Amino acid sequence: MRHLLPLQYIEAIAKYGSIRKAADRLSITPSALNRRLLSMEEELGVLLFERLPAGVRLTTAGEIMLDHIRNQISDMQRVQSRIADLSGMRRGHVSIACSPEALGQFLPNQIKIYRDKFPGVTFQLNVCARGEAEAALADHSADIALVFEPMKLADFQILFTLKQPISCIVEKSHPLASQKTVRLYECVDYPLLLPSQPSGVRHLLEGSAARLGLNLRSAVSANNLQFLQEYALNDDHISFDIPINLPLNMNERDKLSIAIDSRDVPPGFLFVGHLRGRTLPVAAARFLEDIVEALAKYDE
Repeated sequence: MRHLLPLQYIEAIAKYGSIRKAADRLSITPSALNRRLLSMEEELGVLLFERLPAGVRLTTAGEIMLDHIRNQISDMQRVQSRIADLSGMRRGHVSIACSPEALGQFLPNQIKIYRDKFPGVTFQLNVCARGEAEAALADHSADIALVFEPMKLADFQILFTLKQPISCIVEKSHPLASQKTVRLYECVDYPLLLPSQPSGVRHLLEGSAARLGLNLRSAVSANNLQFLQEYALNDDHISFDIPINLPLNMNERDKLSIAIDSRDVPPGFLFVGHLRGRTLPVAAARFLEDIVEALAKYDE
């Protein structure tokens, strides 16, 4: 919408902290963007940005304006979704902030199911660390968040939580493969494949190891849990994950998932929700309803 362009210009300057960088992203000249900014500041009678030697920084008035801008853009997206609904077009866009622990199996399936029904809806998925999802909700770069063991929840409107035990992943010939559960001290005798910090799985494992006096030494560390699952097929390596991130046919393949005894490592929790006080666009709200319904089946 053209009437939102001046607002989007201000949001871009705030995002990149630089008029030049924002202009590059917006495909206009820095001088033209600066004129737009000066015009808006003159109209409001206040400075929206402090001019610094290495860029710009929001003033208090600028922060208030940015919050208004983001609400205006979100409101327009919601209106567009509702109008599309009236015309039967089923269009919209859904942006998701997600922990790595929900990427492998659950989210790809849910997005496919939704797009099969509403192919006009597009998706953007941003993989976030435990402490980043709430910030993505706050700046409206994400409509929805799925976070395993988040670091804070102050502005997170929680719609569903799912308890998830930690499991170890081993090949079928592994010495531990015959066990129904394993103790954490049994795992440390083998090469460990640990997710990079600040993963929720890593957080739970390290907290438990410290309490039990165990030393978790990582043979290979990565921020991709699927990579670690596949690498676990090498020799006697062990990787770790949660059930919702595992393939449905896991035990039909060359690897097994074995629960770690909850006396050693307590279950973690996957939180699903959106920014507190925000009314989501229609497409995002409907997709969130579908996610909650699907997660409830895991909880039965």
